Amino acid sequence: MTSVLFDAPGPKAKARYLVGGVITLLVVLGVIAFVIIRLIDTGQFTAAKWRIFTFPLVQQTIIQAVGATLSAFALAAVLSIVLGMLLAVGKLSDHRWVSVPCFWFVELFRAVPLLILMMMIYYGLPTIGVHGVTPFAAVVGGLTLYNGSVLAEAFRAGIESLPKGQKEAGMAIGLRKSQVMSLILFPQAFRAMLPLVLAQLVVILKDTALGFIVTYNEILFQAKYFGSQALYGSPIIPAAMVAAVIYIGLCLILSGIAKLVEIRLRKGRKGKVLDANPAPGSTAEGGSAGA
Repeated sequence: MTSVLFDAPGPKAKARYLVGGVITLLVVLGVIAFVIIRLIDTGQFTAAKWRIFTFPLVQQTIIQAVGATLSAFALAAVLSIVLGMLLAVGKLSDHRWVSVPCFWFVELFRAVPLLILMMMIYYGLPTIGVHGVTPFAAVVGGLTLYNGSVLAEAFRAGIESLPKGQKEAGMAIGLRKSQVMSLILFPQAFRAMLPLVLAQLVVILKDTALGFIVTYNEILFQAKYFGSQALYGSPIIPAAMVAAVIYIGLCLILSGIAKLVEIRLRKGRKGKVLDANPAPGSTAEGGSAGA
């Protein structure tokens, strides 16, 4: 079957694609080899550079930093989803005194860089008399404001993409608009936008690294501290490698969990469709035939 969008590549085009792919692979391998050679030449893989990470206390500190990162991520993820839902519903409200503030709230906090939000919460609030702001609160607050605004647009787009007939049918059977939104529209929109929500959760996890700027004791903060230890040769590159491996592992685990959730939801929807449409010769037909 031929595609109507583009012509199938011929032998010459396939040869060009193959040559281009091989050249690209060689360039990437060359860059990787150059980086590794430079790291070896500068002594980044020597035992002296990595000795600091063999101490049990250092390993325990890194584990505690991973726990701090996951704590900030978990709370910020939950609050971001809740805030995104509320802002999405607010933007779709028929009352302008609700929709207009929600609109400007989303536009404002989507436009402000996350790093600036964290700095404003941690360093700015005490200057106007709000004291007692902890680094944890600054990290979670910044992540929630920014990612909640991003998710609000995702949820709003998901709700507006649904057929209008569903809303009209809900109103026709006597449901209030809030009931139509919570019982009919929002569950479908959430499932439709689930891949984007899960991708945003990975972003939240990675953005916790910005907490080092407000002295939050997370992975990057500890990596920066260990990398600046002149007694052990200032192993900034090894410390960055350790932090990178930890972040990659956490993101892969989160992506795997997200994929499993998506697969289970997809199978659940298929099962409901099959239950709603029984095959010929099923129990329902057998019962009617017997009657």
